[in-house]
Amino acid sequence: MGVIARHSIQGTMVTYIGVAVGFVTTFFVLTRFLTTEEVGLARTLLDAGTLFIGLAQLGTSSSIIRFFPYFRDNNRHHGFFFWTIIVPIIGFVFFSLVWWACHAPIADWLGEKSPRFVDYYWMVLPLAFFMLYQTIFETNANVLMRIVVPRAVREIGVRVGLLAVYLLYAGNWLTISGFVMALCVVYAIAALINLIYLFSLGSISLQPDISFLSNNKPLVKNYLFYTGFLIISSLTGVLAPLLSSFFITAQMGLSYTGIFAIATYIAVMVSIPYRSVIAIASPQLAAAIKDGDRAQATLLMRQCSNNLLLIGGFILLLVWLNIDLIYYILPNGKEYSQAKEAVLLLALSQLISATFNIALNTLNFSRYYAFSLLWAALLTGSAIVFNNILVPRLGMTGAALSNLLSVLLYFVCVLTTVCTTTRTSPFSWDQFKGIGLLGAVFVLNMLWLRYIPLSNIWISSLLRTTILLGGAAYIAIKAHLSDEINALLRSIFIQRH
Repeated sequence: MGVIARHSIQGTMVTYIGVAVGFVTTFFVLTRFLTTEEVGLARTLLDAGTLFIGLAQLGTSSSIIRFFPYFRDNNRHHGFFFWTIIVPIIGFVFFSLVWWACHAPIADWLGEKSPRFVDYYWMVLPLAFFMLYQTIFETNANVLMRIVVPRAVREIGVRVGLLAVYLLYAGNWLTISGFVMALCVVYAIAALINLIYLFSLGSISLQPDISFLSNNKPLVKNYLFYTGFLIISSLTGVLAPLLSSFFITAQMGLSYTGIFAIATYIAVMVSIPYRSVIAIASPQLAAAIKDGDRAQATLLMRQCSNNLLLIGGFILLLVWLNIDLIYYILPNGKEYSQAKEAVLLLALSQLISATFNIALNTLNFSRYYAFSLLWAALLTGSAIVFNNILVPRLGMTGAALSNLLSVLLYFVCVLTTVCTTTRTSPFSWDQFKGIGLLGAVFVLNMLWLRYIPLSNIWISSLLRTTILLGGAAYIAIKAHLSDEINALLRSIFIQRH
C-alpha cells in the first residue's frame, strides 16, 4: 500500500487542483455566461464522446492493465505499446460506421426536444477520436507507474482548456460552431501532450515483437478472447452511466440536461480520490491475480475499498451539509437548484461505484471475467427500465434515482460473484463501522435542520460542517477506521512540526 499511497497522494493533489479549476469553470463561468441549453449541449457532446470511446477502444484500457505484466521486460516490453495504438484505430473505424448508420434513429429520438445536438451530431467523431487516444496514452503511462503527468493533463490541462473555450464563447470570440470545434482542439492537445510524455519515458517501442507472440500463442489467444469479451461487454456496460443524461435530453430537452449536468458535476467530487487510487492499484492487483497471490489481492481490495469509502463518504457529507449554500452562491442557482435531490442520489451512486469498483477490477482480471458481461447487461437493462419508468414521473430526480437503483443492483451481483468465485472480498469490519458513522452524521444533519433551523445559510452551513463533520473525522481517527489514513496524517503532522 506504500507505493499506492505515494503515487495516489500525488495524483490526488493534482486532481484536486483540477477540481479547483473545474469549480471555477462550473460554478462561476458555465452557470453565469452560458444558458442551460448551451451547458446541456456541451454535456451531451462530451457524454456522446465518452460513450463512443468506451466502445471504440475495444476494451484496450482494461487489456493494457491485464496483459502488460505478461509483456513486461527491462527493455521495450516486446512491442506491447504498438498493439495498444493499433487496436483502438480498428475500433474507431468500425464504430464510426455504426455512428453513421445510427444518425437517422438518433435524430428522431433527440430531434424534437434537443434539435441543437442533432445539428452537431458529426462533431462527436473528431471529439471522440482525441478523447480516445488521450485515454489510451494515459493508461499506458499508468502501467509504467507514471500517473502524475497524465493525471495533470486530464484534470488540469483539459479543464483549463475548457475554461478558455467557455470564456472565449462568453466573450463572443467564438460562434456556437467554433465553440464545438474548440472542444475538439482541447482534447487533441491533451492527447498530443500525453503521447510526447509517453515517449519521453524511454521504454516505449512501436515495433511489434512478432517472435514473442509466436512463442506465446496461448497468451495471444487469451488476449483475443478477452478483448472480444470486452467489446460485447462495452456495448452494454459503458452505456448505463450515461443513460440518465440521454433520457433527459430526449424527453425533457437540453436545458434540463444542463441543469442535470451541474448536479452531476457536484456529485462527481465524491469519486475523485478513486481515480488516483485505482490508477496505481489496478496494475498491482492485476499482477497479484496473475501470480495467484490471493492474500495480496484481498489486502489491496480491502484497503482500497475501505479508504475510498471513508474519503468519498466525507466528501459526500461535506457536499450535502452545504448543498443549500452551494446553490445559494451559484450564479442562477435558483434555476439549477431544481436538481438538489438529484445531487444526493447521484453522489450516493458515485460513492458505491468508487468503493466497490476495485471488486469489479478483480473480477475482470480473474479467469471468471465472463461473469461481468452478464452483470453489465443487467446494469444497462435495469437502467433503461428504471429511466423509462421514473424520468417521465419524477424528471431529473427520477433519472438520478434510476442511476442509483441500477448501480445498487449491479454491485450486489458483482460482489456476490467475486466473493463466491475468487474467494476474495473487499469487505472488512472497519468498512461497516465507517458506513455506520457516515449514516449517523446524515441522520443528525436531518434532525439539526428540523429542530435547530437557522435563517442565516452561511452560519447554518458552517456550524453543521464544523460540529458534525469535524466530530465524525475525530471519531474516525480515534477509532482507527483506516490505518493508512492515520499513518498519512501522522506523517504530514510530523513533517510540518
